[in-house]
Amino acid sequence: MSHSMKHPEKYKPSVHFVKKAVFPSLSQYQSMHRESLRSPDKFWGRIGKGELAWFTQPKKTLDWKSPFAKWFVGGKLNVSFNCIDRHLEGGKRHKAAILFEGEPGDVRVLTYQQLHDEVCRFANALKGEGVKKGDRVMIYLPMVPEAAIAMLACARIGAVHSVVFGGFSSESLKDRIQDCGAKLVITADGGYRRGQVGGLKQNVDAAVAVCPGVRRVIVLKRTGHLEKLNPIDRWWHELVAHQPSTCPPEKMDSEDPLFILYTSGSTGKPKGILHTTAGYLLGAHLTTKWVFDLKETDLFWCTADVGWVTGHSYTVYGALSNGTTTLMYEGVPNQPEPDRFWQIIEKHRVNIFYTAPTAIRSFIRWGDHWVKKHDLSSLRLLGSVGEPINPEAWRWYHQVIGGGRCPIVDTWWQTETGSHLITTLPGVHATKPGSAGLPFFGVDMAVVDDQGKEVKAGVQGKLVVRKPWPSMLRTIHGDSERYAKTYWSDVPNCYFTGDGAKKDADGYFWISGRIDDVLNVSGHRLGTAEVESALVTHPAVAEAAVVGRPDDLKGQAVVAFVTLKAGHKSGSELVAALRERVSKEIGPIAKPDQIRFAEALPKTRSGKIMRRLLKEVAAGGAVKGDVTTLEDLNVIASLQASSGEES
Repeated sequence: MSHSMKHPEKYKPSVHFVKKAVFPSLSQYQSMHRESLRSPDKFWGRIGKGELAWFTQPKKTLDWKSPFAKWFVGGKLNVSFNCIDRHLEGGKRHKAAILFEGEPGDVRVLTYQQLHDEVCRFANALKGEGVKKGDRVMIYLPMVPEAAIAMLACARIGAVHSVVFGGFSSESLKDRIQDCGAKLVITADGGYRRGQVGGLKQNVDAAVAVCPGVRRVIVLKRTGHLEKLNPIDRWWHELVAHQPSTCPPEKMDSEDPLFILYTSGSTGKPKGILHTTAGYLLGAHLTTKWVFDLKETDLFWCTADVGWVTGHSYTVYGALSNGTTTLMYEGVPNQPEPDRFWQIIEKHRVNIFYTAPTAIRSFIRWGDHWVKKHDLSSLRLLGSVGEPINPEAWRWYHQVIGGGRCPIVDTWWQTETGSHLITTLPGVHATKPGSAGLPFFGVDMAVVDDQGKEVKAGVQGKLVVRKPWPSMLRTIHGDSERYAKTYWSDVPNCYFTGDGAKKDADGYFWISGRIDDVLNVSGHRLGTAEVESALVTHPAVAEAAVVGRPDDLKGQAVVAFVTLKAGHKSGSELVAALRERVSKEIGPIAKPDQIRFAEALPKTRSGKIMRRLLKEVAAGGAVKGDVTTLEDLNVIASLQASSGEES
């Protein structure tokens, strides 16, 4: 059992939030949550009607034929209308919708009226290029306002967008274009990252050369580094120059597809996660409103790129459907210095900051002095997303960034779930460092054994959802059989998340990470997240990643890759101290067999540790597979050159 499970200290809800939060009392929350599980049709029918703008009201809340769901059957609405038009009618015409800062320091503000006009012009341009309702459009852009404009323009005319993160290779782009059947690609002449101009257009050129279905490429001029277009290309600014600033929103069925977003699959072939219109929008809208306790004057900053689902749900759709101001930043957190994020928060007076644990651990490693240079008093709420957060990182985030006054919502969810499924609500729930919290409304979450039987509190098991929820994926694009097999076959009548977890006596969930990342050491099951959490409690450790390697005696041996805080050095004494720390926190069985010190860990450009690569390094083999999403390719060479100490 991890340190965090043995000593789950509680942080009580802030008095400030109790007075001002959406839910004035815990009892009101509990009453609503009970209703959402006992009478989901009634609950979601009422909430859906009240929170979204409909052209035609739904006739039925849920049609469930396991494992396929249809929500708000018969309803007609438009996501773009919900994110823009209804705010114009509600008096937010001149409120900032998007506040953008580029890595070079350029700043742009788009009001809701200006965003409406830009979206309509681009929607008309897409229509002019022959894009119709149901057509697929690929978006491959840097983190600039036009990425959101392109998404909303597609939603406005009923085209299905598929956003590809700008760090993906031409091969990855080609695979996604071919799988979804995109007829048009939207890209840019480049983007700014780490002070350099990153190329996008050459990757698009290589991909569309083998994708004859692509009839047009629209190119945004971001950097000015492209001199010549291909015959298939058109400049964004030229296409929209003479387009009208009005475009009637398409009346979409609740179950019409909104987007396809690709996530990696165990077979190597990416899975095209298909989300539809009403249920997805309601999930993104409601969780943004309630989990982040949105206020009219908030500036909301979700640091995720729109190439990931977090950027979809919380930078674009959830934020804009609530009429809030969303901040978009193009670059990395340490350009030109490691205080860029804190500089942005101070400069723009950000109120809500939502980022990933891997980023938080990097901030720790860089040092508190970068934070202390800036006034972060505008912050009132912090969020964590992407993977389990170590309790030590949680405490640092709470004290150093939040000044001890900001609640932290540690949200658990997936590309497939569309929106948060586990979280705490500010002003309602006490928080426990390292715990994801409690299930959101309508989410019937459980921890079960291999037979599907719910396990006792404190026992490790599989994390499942036992009932459908509105923002759930509907299928894998073009492969409903794979959808059923991947998500609904492991545990009878349940959606299996792929994660392991424990639930404590208070009902809080503690995520141990992917089941694939659970190690079997001499018959004992160990969550890698538990071992990592124990390692980072040592004052010298900034970050740790734990993987298994084949072992003839134990089945699997525990290998830990560790990065140190500034001013600390590796050595046999530190290795012994770290092993002892893990033994004390978890037990002797969890002691790492090898500890390898590294300058940095291999991370994707979205900040996730690529444990697959660490497994290959730990096993002594060559690094294989696609590494194009790596932030820094030099990390692999340094890892392979690093030596470790065996027990």
